[in-house]
Amino acid sequence: MKHDPALSEKLIDGKAIARRLTDRVKAEAETLRERTGKIPGLAVVLVGDDPASEVYVRNKAIQTHRAGMRSFMHMLPETTSQDELLELIARLNADPQIHGILVQLPLPKQIDPILVTNAIAPHKDVDGLGEVNAGRLSLGIDGLVPCTPLGCLILLKETLPALRGLHAVIIGASNLVGKPMAQLLLKEGCTVSVGHIDTKDARALAREGDILVVATGKNGLVRGDWIKPGATVIDVGITRIALPDGKTRLVGDVAFDEAAPIAGHITPVPGGVGPMTIACLLHNTLQAARKILENGQDSTGRSEQTP
Repeated sequence: MKHDPALSEKLIDGKAIARRLTDRVKAEAETLRERTGKIPGLAVVLVGDDPASEVYVRNKAIQTHRAGMRSFMHMLPETTSQDELLELIARLNADPQIHGILVQLPLPKQIDPILVTNAIAPHKDVDGLGEVNAGRLSLGIDGLVPCTPLGCLILLKETLPALRGLHAVIIGASNLVGKPMAQLLLKEGCTVSVGHIDTKDARALAREGDILVVATGKNGLVRGDWIKPGATVIDVGITRIALPDGKTRLVGDVAFDEAAPIAGHITPVPGGVGPMTIACLLHNTLQAARKILENGQDSTGRSEQTP
């Protein structure tokens, strides 16, 4: 990424926006503690010993503590069986100290990620990936929303005066980002188009977007001529590449140096979407804790007043 002062005003500062959100979460968590005597608790489960995932999970724990919440880390070996993981999730579902549960993906090949995700109690599913919360999002019902798409939406709302009526193009149709992002933007009144691996002429589709969200995992896929002049570009991708001098750097799915002069606003990589994902995880944990502690939900998520 070139550091051109003329482009600085186009950059969407995800670090600053995430910091403000985390500060609000911390203040609200303290208020909740004063009212209920309880501290929101987040359990993060990592299966395997991938160094990058370990760093990411430990960073989540640090940020959780900074937000005034409790962190419970469970580091399991690569050989953990599916039944062992499901038993742990059942214990976390029933634990009154735990208000949010996140199982770090991807999982080893012997474990079915869909089965695991759906084993998390919906009211503790702070990653928002289970069938119940995905269904709520699709129907426009309040629920826990996947952290990365929620973070992208907050960045857009912080950047643009209004979203209603804009054409939003999403490149990438995963359950993690693309599909929930489409649902969120539809709810905001955008006209939404989704491109994927089988889309013919994805470049032409991308150029129609007043908003362009890219989440493919293929670094540098979106070039400058994919960008509608003045569009707001949200780059979800993050890939570590090797440089000729032996060092590495992080890049996104968008060729930043080509896209930035054309875009009206653009997220950098790193420092754009990434910080928002963790901030929204903390936000979701607080929301889950508030519903459990203030609405009297039991370990299944049902109200104590429910017969």
